[in-house]
Amino acid sequence: MDIGVFIPIANNGWIISKTSPQYLPSFELNKTITQRAEHYGLDFVLSMIKLRGFGGETEFWDYAHESFTLMAGLAAVTERIKLFASVAVLTLPPAMIARMAVTIDSIAPGRFGVNIVSGWAKDEYTQMGLWPGDEYFGYRYNYSTEFVTVMKQLWENGQSDFKGEHFIMNDCRLLPKPEGKIELVAAGQSDTGMAFTAEHCDYQFVLGSGVNTPAAYAPTNERLMAAAAKTGRDVGSYVLMMVIADETDEAAMAKWHDYHDNADMDALAWMAGQGAGDPNADASGTAASITAPEGAVNFNMGTIVGSYESVARMLDEASAVPGTKGIMLTFDDFMQGIEDFGTKIQPLMKSREGKG
Repeated sequence: MDIGVFIPIANNGWIISKTSPQYLPSFELNKTITQRAEHYGLDFVLSMIKLRGFGGETEFWDYAHESFTLMAGLAAVTERIKLFASVAVLTLPPAMIARMAVTIDSIAPGRFGVNIVSGWAKDEYTQMGLWPGDEYFGYRYNYSTEFVTVMKQLWENGQSDFKGEHFIMNDCRLLPKPEGKIELVAAGQSDTGMAFTAEHCDYQFVLGSGVNTPAAYAPTNERLMAAAAKTGRDVGSYVLMMVIADETDEAAMAKWHDYHDNADMDALAWMAGQGAGDPNADASGTAASITAPEGAVNFNMGTIVGSYESVARMLDEASAVPGTKGIMLTFDDFMQGIEDFGTKIQPLMKSREGKG
């Protein structure tokens, strides 16, 4: 089973709280985390793309870097670990992203992949005059399908004459071609989003569910496997989970309760407002999943809280869910978290024997 890290490209990571670790993003921070992940034998890192933060007292995600630029830098200072950059498809043409991807692939041959972000928070795009109107909510996966089709044609053939509703290529050229396959990942949780992944991508990021319920995401995996069965493609899930660990279960749980009890309510309100922007949103979709009030303080991702032994046991339980190809980790404190995972948690995991 693969293990990866959702690196903190924006400030404060993935906890919208006034008492969680507060820090700004930087290349040095993400370089250190990625190099330590590589040192401990982890398999990949991914950086998101976020174009507008949530504000509030913590200025949550108001400070953020650009994903492809960051991953190009990390490609040059790593040797083995796989690197996924994220593209917001409304912001750049697919032919340009295809060329950027080939460039990073030349820095890190066979180690680069792309995360396709169709976009659900419209204020990220209205601020730049890029929002095509609320009707986009209804066709964003058709748009993403054309986007990916153009990229794949350029990577595979060095040329595209694609003619679609949203993109028209006229003998578009791209050389050199990548040295190997550039894998694709997407994160849509709706049935439409999963159908898109099953048809066009290699991995689906799936939200874990609940606190210390590591296998609760199994029904989501079942939906993904059903979608993949219709396409006949090999598509598996990378499950997003947060680890909050300490010497004892009680100490770790005390941290989690403190973060939860001191949530930045203004930032959460902004996120909830963005999540409600699509009037036709699927109840299982990404926006609804991450903004549900009961766990919005950390985007309702699966949360593993406990001693190092307890965390190792629960991550092993998560890895055993059918359809799981890997787990993508976040931490409350990334610098301490990656060290604790490498030295105190991973050595106890049956699913990671021989790693590190």
